Amino acid sequence: MKMPKSKRSPGQGTTLEGQLLVAMPIMTDKRFARSVIYMCAHSKDGAMGLIINHRADHITFPDLLDRLGIIPKGANDTIASDFLDREVHSGGPVETGRGFVLHTADYHATDSTLEIAGGVSLTATIDILKAIAIGRGPQRSILALGYAGWSPGQLESEIQANGWLNCPADPEIIFETDLDLKYEKALAKIGVNPSFLVSEAGHC
Repeated sequence: MKMPKSKRSPGQGTTLEGQLLVAMPIMTDKRFARSVIYMCAHSKDGAMGLIINHRADHITFPDLLDRLGIIPKGANDTIASDFLDREVHSGGPVETGRGFVLHTADYHATDSTLEIAGGVSLTATIDILKAIAIGRGPQRSILALGYAGWSPGQLESEIQANGWLNCPADPEIIFETDLDLKYEKALAKIGVNPSFLVSEAGHC
Protein backbone atom coordinates (compact mmCIF):
# COMPACT_ATOMS: atom_id res chain seq x y z
CA MET A 1 0.00 0.00 0.00
CA LYS A 2 1.61 3.23 -1.11
CA MET A 3 0.99 6.17 1.22
CA PRO A 4 0.56 9.73 -0.11
CA LYS A 5 3.62 11.91 0.37
CA SER A 6 3.70 15.46 1.65
CA LYS A 7 4.88 18.23 -0.63
CA ARG A 8 7.89 18.80 1.59
CA SER A 9 9.82 16.21 3.52
CA PRO A 10 11.06 17.03 7.05
CA GLY A 11 14.48 17.63 5.58
CA GLN A 12 13.07 20.42 3.42
CA GLY A 13 11.92 22.59 6.28
CA THR A 14 8.78 20.87 7.57
CA THR A 15 8.80 20.41 11.33
CA LEU A 16 7.27 17.35 12.94
CA GLU A 17 6.86 19.14 16.26
CA GLY A 18 3.39 18.47 17.65
CA GLN A 19 2.84 15.48 15.36
CA LEU A 20 2.74 11.73 15.90
CA LEU A 21 5.32 9.31 14.58
CA VAL A 22 4.04 5.79 14.02
CA ALA A 23 6.54 2.96 13.65
CA MET A 24 6.30 0.90 10.48
CA PRO A 25 6.41 -2.93 10.67
CA ILE A 26 9.94 -2.87 9.23
CA MET A 27 11.23 -1.02 12.32
CA THR A 28 14.13 -3.25 13.39
CA ASP A 29 14.87 -1.54 16.73
CA LYS A 30 12.84 -3.50 19.28
CA ARG A 31 12.72 -0.47 21.57
CA PHE A 32 10.49 1.26 19.01
CA ALA A 33 8.44 -1.69 17.69
CA ARG A 34 4.77 -0.71 17.24
CA SER A 35 5.51 2.60 18.94
CA VAL A 36 3.60 5.85 18.70
CA ILE A 37 5.72 8.89 19.52
CA TYR A 38 4.54 12.41 20.27
CA MET A 39 7.09 14.83 18.86
CA CYS A 40 7.98 17.53 21.38
CA ALA A 41 10.74 19.21 19.36
CA HIS A 42 12.14 18.99 15.83
CA SER A 43 14.62 21.32 14.17
CA LYS A 44 17.90 21.31 12.25
CA ASP A 45 19.57 20.57 15.60
CA GLY A 46 17.77 17.25 16.05
CA ALA A 47 14.50 15.92 17.45
CA MET A 48 12.98 14.76 20.72
CA GLY A 49 9.74 12.93 21.47
CA LEU A 50 7.97 10.68 23.95
CA ILE A 51 6.72 7.17 23.25
CA ILE A 52 3.09 7.28 24.38
CA ASN A 53 2.08 3.63 24.10
CA HIS A 54 4.81 1.67 25.90
CA ARG A 55 4.42 1.03 29.62
CA ALA A 56 7.23 0.97 32.17
CA ASP A 57 6.36 -2.36 33.77
CA HIS A 58 9.00 -2.09 36.49
CA ILE A 59 7.40 0.79 38.39
CA THR A 60 3.96 2.04 39.43
CA PHE A 61 2.87 5.63 39.96
CA PRO A 62 2.81 5.32 43.80
CA ASP A 63 6.26 3.69 43.67
CA LEU A 64 7.55 6.62 41.64
CA LEU A 65 6.09 9.15 44.06
CA ASP A 66 7.80 7.29 46.90
CA ARG A 67 11.11 7.12 45.03
CA LEU A 68 11.01 10.87 44.43
CA GLY A 69 10.11 11.57 48.04
CA ILE A 70 6.78 13.15 47.13
CA ILE A 71 4.50 10.78 49.04
CA PRO A 72 5.75 7.87 51.18
CA LYS A 73 4.92 4.37 50.04
CA GLY A 74 1.74 3.11 51.67
CA ALA A 75 0.29 6.58 52.14
CA ASN A 76 -2.16 6.00 49.31
CA ASP A 77 -4.96 7.81 51.12
CA THR A 78 -3.18 11.08 50.30
CA ILE A 79 -3.07 10.35 46.57
CA ALA A 80 -6.02 11.26 44.38
CA SER A 81 -7.83 7.99 43.65
CA ASP A 82 -7.90 8.63 39.89
CA PHE A 83 -4.13 8.32 39.79
CA LEU A 84 -3.47 5.26 41.97
CA ASP A 85 -3.66 2.86 39.03
CA ARG A 86 -2.34 5.09 36.28
CA GLU A 87 0.35 3.84 33.93
CA VAL A 88 3.93 5.00 33.97
CA HIS A 89 5.12 5.13 30.37
CA SER A 90 8.49 4.21 28.95
CA GLY A 91 9.09 7.39 26.99
CA GLY A 92 12.25 6.24 25.24
CA PRO A 93 15.76 4.89 25.74
CA VAL A 94 17.43 8.22 26.58
CA GLU A 95 17.76 9.38 30.22
CA THR A 96 15.40 6.67 31.49
CA GLY A 97 15.66 7.95 35.05
CA ARG A 98 14.22 11.33 34.08
CA GLY A 99 10.48 12.00 34.18
CA PHE A 100 8.41 13.94 31.67
CA VAL A 101 4.71 14.79 31.86
CA LEU A 102 2.81 15.40 28.64
CA HIS A 103 -0.43 17.16 29.49
CA THR A 104 -3.30 19.42 28.55
CA ALA A 105 -2.73 23.17 28.63
CA ASP A 106 -4.89 23.76 31.71
CA TYR A 107 -1.73 23.36 33.80
CA HIS A 108 1.15 25.78 33.32
CA ALA A 109 4.24 26.35 35.43
CA THR A 110 6.20 29.46 34.59
CA ASP A 111 9.73 28.70 33.35
CA SER A 112 9.17 24.93 33.32
CA THR A 113 6.19 24.20 31.05
CA LEU A 114 6.75 24.05 27.30
CA GLU A 115 3.66 24.71 25.18
CA ILE A 116 4.02 22.54 22.10
CA ALA A 117 0.93 22.53 19.85
CA GLY A 118 -2.82 21.93 19.83
CA GLY A 119 -3.29 22.48 23.55
CA VAL A 120 -0.59 19.97 24.50
CA SER A 121 2.25 20.94 26.83
CA LEU A 122 5.31 19.32 28.39
CA THR A 123 6.54 19.77 31.96
CA ALA A 124 9.55 18.02 33.44
CA THR A 125 9.67 19.21 37.04
CA ILE A 126 8.64 17.50 40.27
CA ASP A 127 6.01 20.16 41.00
CA ILE A 128 3.59 18.80 38.42
CA LEU A 129 3.83 15.33 39.97
CA LYS A 130 3.00 16.82 43.35
CA ALA A 131 0.01 18.58 41.79
CA ILE A 132 -1.16 15.38 40.09
CA ALA A 133 -0.80 13.37 43.30
CA ILE A 134 -3.20 15.63 45.19
CA GLY A 135 -5.65 16.06 42.32
CA ARG A 136 -4.57 19.56 41.29
CA GLY A 137 -2.74 18.69 38.12
CA PRO A 138 -3.83 18.98 34.50
CA GLN A 139 -7.12 17.43 33.43
CA ARG A 140 -5.35 14.91 31.21
CA SER A 141 -1.73 13.80 31.34
CA ILE A 142 0.69 10.95 30.82
CA LEU A 143 3.89 10.39 32.74
CA ALA A 144 6.92 9.02 30.91
CA LEU A 145 10.39 7.99 32.05
CA GLY A 146 13.03 8.70 29.42
CA TYR A 147 12.62 10.04 25.91
CA ALA A 148 13.43 9.33 22.28
CA GLY A 149 16.11 11.52 20.75
CA TRP A 150 17.62 11.96 17.30
CA SER A 151 20.77 13.76 16.21
CA PRO A 152 20.61 16.29 13.32
CA GLY A 153 19.32 14.58 10.19
CA GLN A 154 18.88 11.17 11.85
CA LEU A 155 15.08 11.20 12.01
CA GLU A 156 14.82 12.45 8.45
CA SER A 157 16.98 9.54 7.33
CA GLU A 158 14.81 7.05 9.21
CA ILE A 159 11.67 8.45 7.59
CA GLN A 160 13.22 8.27 4.14
CA ALA A 161 14.13 4.65 4.90
CA ASN A 162 10.41 3.98 5.54
CA GLY A 163 10.80 3.52 9.29
CA TRP A 164 8.02 5.92 10.27
CA LEU A 165 4.70 7.40 9.23
CA ASN A 166 3.73 10.79 10.60
CA CYS A 167 0.46 12.63 11.03
CA PRO A 168 -1.09 15.44 13.11
CA ALA A 169 -1.48 14.54 16.77
CA ASP A 170 -4.89 13.83 18.27
CA PRO A 171 -5.39 14.36 22.02
CA GLU A 172 -7.78 11.40 22.03
CA ILE A 173 -4.86 9.21 20.97
CA ILE A 174 -2.24 10.90 23.15
CA PHE A 175 -4.28 10.56 26.35
CA GLU A 176 -6.04 7.28 25.56
CA THR A 177 -5.87 5.21 28.75
CA ASP A 178 -5.69 1.86 26.94
CA LEU A 179 -2.10 1.83 25.71
CA ASP A 180 -2.67 -1.23 23.54
CA LEU A 181 -5.18 0.68 21.37
CA LYS A 182 -2.98 3.65 20.55
CA TYR A 183 -1.04 2.04 17.69
CA GLU A 184 -4.17 0.96 15.83
CA LYS A 185 -5.89 4.31 16.49
CA ALA A 186 -2.89 6.21 15.16
CA LEU A 187 -2.80 4.10 11.99
CA ALA A 188 -6.56 4.53 11.59
CA LYS A 189 -6.15 8.31 11.80
CA ILE A 190 -3.71 8.09 8.91
CA GLY A 191 -6.13 5.82 7.07
CA VAL A 192 -3.99 2.69 7.21
CA ASN A 193 -5.05 -0.87 7.88
CA PRO A 194 -2.07 -2.56 9.61
CA SER A 195 -2.57 -5.74 7.61
CA PHE A 196 -2.08 -3.81 4.36
CA LEU A 197 1.20 -2.18 5.33
CA VAL A 198 4.24 -2.81 3.15
CA SER A 199 7.72 -1.41 3.22
CA GLU A 200 6.91 1.94 1.64
CA ALA A 201 5.94 4.89 3.82
CA GLY A 202 4.92 8.48 3.37
CA HIS A 203 3.37 11.33 5.26
CA CYS A 204 -0.19 12.47 5.76
